[in-house]
Amino acid sequence: MTQLLSDPPALPGLLWAMRFDESGSGRLVEHGEEIPLPGTFGEGFFWLHFNLNDARLMEMVAEGRLGPKALAAAAFAPDPHQRITVEDGYVGGVVADLVRDFCESANADAGGRLHFVMGPSFLASGRRHPILAPEAAREAAAEGRSIAEPIVLLEALVGHVVAAMSATGGRLADELDAIEDHILDERLRDDRRRLGPIRRDAVRLHRQLLGLRAVFHRLEADGEDEGLSPTALATAARIAQRLDALDRDMIVLADRSRLMQEELSANLAQQSNRQLYTLSVLTALFLPPTLITGLFGMNTKGLPLADNEAGSNIAIAVAVISAVLVFVVIRVLGIRAPKD
Repeated sequence: MTQLLSDPPALPGLLWAMRFDESGSGRLVEHGEEIPLPGTFGEGFFWLHFNLNDARLMEMVAEGRLGPKALAAAAFAPDPHQRITVEDGYVGGVVADLVRDFCESANADAGGRLHFVMGPSFLASGRRHPILAPEAAREAAAEGRSIAEPIVLLEALVGHVVAAMSATGGRLADELDAIEDHILDERLRDDRRRLGPIRRDAVRLHRQLLGLRAVFHRLEADGEDEGLSPTALATAARIAQRLDALDRDMIVLADRSRLMQEELSANLAQQSNRQLYTLSVLTALFLPPTLITGLFGMNTKGLPLADNEAGSNIAIAVAVISAVLVFVVIRVLGIRAPKD
């Protein structure tokens, strides 16, 4: 039985629907057009994208209208942990995505989640917060990108996530290069403050990629036992390899930022040691003259040189000689500035 897009109870939480023909050409379902349920479309396939904040959607899941009940319920559950399940040719899971900040760019600091159920003739996806991949995949399909089957659409969704993460990684790498140049040239500015967010973003992206890799490696491993098509298995392997390569890049970024933080801390500690050495030497040099001037500045009777016309000059000479003697003692003891 088909439902109308204009009939709210039929497909609760639906954000959009797309139909794809045999050639892989997709188009958005217009308002009022009939939307087939899974297994009734015939040639090609269709894509439904839902807002999972609509509680009525779980009633539709419980009726088995989006694939096997248990699989769909697990896929659309609020649990944000990345996971995947294969059952009777259907695939359901949760994968990482980047949260979209209404429209400028993806925010690497916040991990979103894309929930999905994929069958032979449909892909049903959902999200609880605006995320990058579905919007990007919809725009690409509307502009004419050929998507021949649901696994190719899933690859496109993950591909947009990977591309966004890769772009973020490139930006982080460029910032690290600039900071490294400053460190090598000893032109330290606010680089220590800049390194913290870079390392944080690299580590968070690595965490997301770690879960994504595990999901598609498991799909690759379990899919053959569950009867997935060779195309689906090959696509899962291709996605896993791409994620492995990107994750290695993120690990390198995180390690680079950590090493730079350590080197920057060492440089700052060295600068502090040099400054402390200078301050300590100045303190030692001026301590005897300060004692002498304090002695001659006492308002008491019987001060030496009080009646001598050259008393002030003699006191100054004694103060200078005491400072020179302290400097000589410092050099004899071998107390020197820290070397670079």
